[in-house]
Formats: sequence, C-alpha cells, structure tokens
Amino acid sequence: MDLDLVFLGTSGSAPTAKRSPAALLVRRGGERLLFDCGEGTQRQLMRSTVGLPELRDIFISHFHADHYLGLPGMLKTFSLRQRAAPLTVHGPPGLEDLFAELRRVFGKLTYPLDLVEVRPGHSLERDGYRILVFPVHHGVSAVGYALAEDPRPGVFDVEAADALGVPAGPARGELQRGESVTLDDGRVVTPDEVLGEPRAGRRIVLPGDTAPVETVRVLAEGADVLVHEATFSDEERDRAGETLHSTALQAAEIARDAGVRLLALTHLSPRYFGPELAREARAVFPATVVPRDLDTIEVPFSERGEPLLVKGGAAPEPGATVSPA
Repeated sequence: MDLDLVFLGTSGSAPTAKRSPAALLVRRGGERLLFDCGEGTQRQLMRSTVGLPELRDIFISHFHADHYLGLPGMLKTFSLRQRAAPLTVHGPPGLEDLFAELRRVFGKLTYPLDLVEVRPGHSLERDGYRILVFPVHHGVSAVGYALAEDPRPGVFDVEAADALGVPAGPARGELQRGESVTLDDGRVVTPDEVLGEPRAGRRIVLPGDTAPVETVRVLAEGADVLVHEATFSDEERDRAGETLHSTALQAAEIARDAGVRLLALTHLSPRYFGPELAREARAVFPATVVPRDLDTIEVPFSERGEPLLVKGGAAPEPGATVSPA
C-alpha cells in the first residue's frame, strides 16, 4: 500500500512568499489525513495535484493561530459544495471551546461535524494502523501524533508450502492472511509453518511545535520518517528555549538518537530559506531534508528502499525530481 506525505505548509508562525503556515497531508492508500490546517491550506490543496479531497479526519496539534486558521474557510467550502459525509476534527483539550467561537465564522454546515478531544496516551484504531497521541513541550495544550501501521505477515515460504502439500490457490492466500487451513487429507497447516517472522509496519512521527523532549525521541525510535519543527538555527538556541521551539541541530540530535530513517525539518521561521538549516542538521544527522511547500516524501516498506523526498511531488508543474535522503 502506498504511503506518502504532502507538505502543504512549511513556514513557522507566518506565511512567506514561498511557504504557507503549518499543514501536512498523509496519503495512505485511498485515505487522506490532514495534520494541522494553517491559513490558506485549502488553496494549497487546490493548487496542488491533490485537489481538495473529501477529508474524513483532521488532526490539530495545538491552538496557536498558524495551525488552525485555515479551518473555518475549508469547513465552509465543504458546505458550499453540499457535502453530506461526516467530518471529524481531533485536537487536544480546548477543541470544543475553540469551535464554540469558530462556529460564528463558518455558520451552519450541510454535514455532521464531530469534535474529538484527544489526550496523550490515546490510541485511535483504524483499519491496518493506529494514530498514537503523545505529549510534547510547547507550553500550551498541545499533542503530537504518530501513524503506526500494524505488523505485516512474514514472507510466504513457497518451498515449505510445497513440502506440506498446500495446493496453489485460495489456501495459500488464507495462510498469508494468518488463517489456518485444513487440507483434503485432514491435516491442519498453521501460518507459522509457512510464514517467516512478522515484518514491521511503517511509522511516521509528527510532533508539531515543541521544544526538544524525551517523549518525541521515544516515539520516534526506529521510525521511518520524523517530521520535526526547526523554527530556529542553533545560533538562536536561547530564543528557541524561551518560546519552546527547537533548532535544526536539536531536531537532528533527536533523529540521530532515535535512529530514524529520515528527518524532515519544517515550521521554519521566515528569517530562514532552508539550506542553512539543512547544513546545520546534516552535520549531526546526514539523512535530513528540508521540504518546501508541495514537496512530498514517499515512504516505502523498509525492504523496498529508503524514504525519498520528491521535490515538487504535488506541484502542478511537470518535471518533479526525486532526491535521496
């Protein structure tokens, strides 16, 4: 199943001419999950190759304006389209209070809107994966999210199946799905007789805004992609500490200690262009990228290669290029 990230907004606090405020779309198969919804997110979607999808779930990390100001316009656009499918917005405690105010802006909707307040330790079960909610350090009601896929069955051993007399066809499919089968002669073959060790699913960790904190390192242990804020360079470490943000170097240290496959830096202060933060982080953790708006990161299973930054992967212009980690 395909899994990738679409960077819709990579700026911190305020938009720039080339970067919009925080928003990230995760595409897993046919599902579309939006994490944060800064100002102009729906326009970013519309100008991308994604378009404005019929989102079912939106996850807000915290209630600083650069992470939710795009919600009222998007919700109203869905209503103007006569949307009927329900939409669920998830966020930390305070979500319902926020929407009590926002309803004055977007008014009556044509579809059910559900609000779910989440807390650290919650696990939202989905088909084939979970959304884990964990604490971060940002001085307000804030959470991070991790998408963790379920383990996959081990590799099917064709020679073992042949030796056991399992015929080609549906019986082998059942074994691959973890189900035992009964052969014509009455023998029962169990999955562990023909399958290798279970293989890990993929994991993406999205802390949102945060100062360096141990919970992020723990959740990111062995993750495929860590998307970490890098609001400041290390020259501004004191400023980062005062505002409970992180520097590019601090994000790289977390990625190194957690052993992630790829670090993506985002939420850049408007004072930076990106390459200077990339150089700072790569001195500690070489597998670092700094996506721009409408770049994507493809996340294959580990046996199929490393995560790849695709420059302009969701941009409407032709000629997107693939860049290794």
